[in-house]
Amino acid sequence: MNWKNQNILVLGLAKSGLAVAKCLHQLGATVTVNERKKREQCINEISQLEKLGIQVICGEHPLDLFNQPIDLIVKNPGIPYQIPFLQKAKALKIPIVTEIEIASRLIKTPIISITGSNGKTTTTTLVGEMLQKSEIQSLVAGNIGTALTEVVDQLVDKEWLVAELSSFQLQGTLQFHPKIAALLNLYPAHLDFHQGMDEYLQAKMKMFQNQTAEDIAVLNADAQVSKEVSRAIKANIIWFSRQQQLETGVFVRNGEVVARLPKQQEQTIIPVADICLQGDVNLENSLAATAIALSAGATIQGIYKVLSRFKGVEHRLEEFAEHQRIKYYNDSKATNPQAAMKAIESFDQPVVWLGGGLDRGIDFREMVPTLAKHVKAVVVYGQVASILQKRAEEAGIKEIYVVEDITAAAKMASSLARSGDVVLLSPACASWDQFTSFEERGSMFKQAVHNLYK
Repeated sequence: MNWKNQNILVLGLAKSGLAVAKCLHQLGATVTVNERKKREQCINEISQLEKLGIQVICGEHPLDLFNQPIDLIVKNPGIPYQIPFLQKAKALKIPIVTEIEIASRLIKTPIISITGSNGKTTTTTLVGEMLQKSEIQSLVAGNIGTALTEVVDQLVDKEWLVAELSSFQLQGTLQFHPKIAALLNLYPAHLDFHQGMDEYLQAKMKMFQNQTAEDIAVLNADAQVSKEVSRAIKANIIWFSRQQQLETGVFVRNGEVVARLPKQQEQTIIPVADICLQGDVNLENSLAATAIALSAGATIQGIYKVLSRFKGVEHRLEEFAEHQRIKYYNDSKATNPQAAMKAIESFDQPVVWLGGGLDRGIDFREMVPTLAKHVKAVVVYGQVASILQKRAEEAGIKEIYVVEDITAAAKMASSLARSGDVVLLSPACASWDQFTSFEERGSMFKQAVHNLYK
């Protein structure tokens, strides 16, 4: 597409908005940026854009912007489609996309796209490492930290771009066409943004919509939703499974990870006991990453090196301390009940569980059996503290404490734990009631624990 003299409105000045505005300006488009925050809240980003001659309008999303020509709107993934400004754009039939749609039109390197409710970052990181250890030049970007439009010029000598993508990003795609697309799992999440589970699923499924029989889709054979959506996928499907042996795919048999892919001999990848990341959730991530990496040409040796040494990603079931034979884990990225349940179920040891955060209208009833089976004590905080307290009571847990914040939670949990126990922060909630991000929450928890043992 020729971007020269195209009138582009970038809606939302976050990391991806800044990147795509600069990118489109460089390509000759006439770019305007509209940010709801006040000017002083994002003055650094505004200064960068205004030096390039890009107009930035702050404070609201004014409808009078439609008085000027707009050929395309590139919106921040987190801005809901229901806001009046975007409803007006739809009525005017102005295309609305996200930054990854723009990037995908510019990128010639084959794309590996990875999404799911849980496990995206760990799996994406594993795949990037596996390709590098197999001497395949690749670059990792997307929801993992770097906007895709930031890396367009860095892909000249790369064989693959490995992209972690969210439903928010995928919903705004039209022509996006990954060579390999992986859906790890799907649980109720972000339903304060999406209008129900059907819309959430359809956003994820947009990753497959432009694939053909020459492409690859990687799906979880243990997830019912995968079987349902597979009928609509045109690409060749590679399955992975922790629970069953497969005719074709990557699975566990007799304590070993086995790969049986089309036109390849069956291969043993690694004994499960040799995988550095522990727990069922990380085994699933490892199986998915293996299926993706093998599909992209990775070697058995490269995959083994990574799986046997990779210790994990910060804030994702991260073991960060051990004191008096009590192990401390930071799983702040667990922002929904399913992620927290998988984390809790990863341990054979008694668990002191810390949970809580933003109230999104979830009742957490599905957590009761997991709490009853694995958890010895519960410490809760934040907007949903009273709901989680009630669920812990229903699970028959005797030691339940409600505290004010994450620092008090760390102190209380440490006092409840005994030698051989696990103290696990896996909140089951978003962080925005008390923190700016899950990263801030996890870092504060780690610091609070370290302070207890100074």
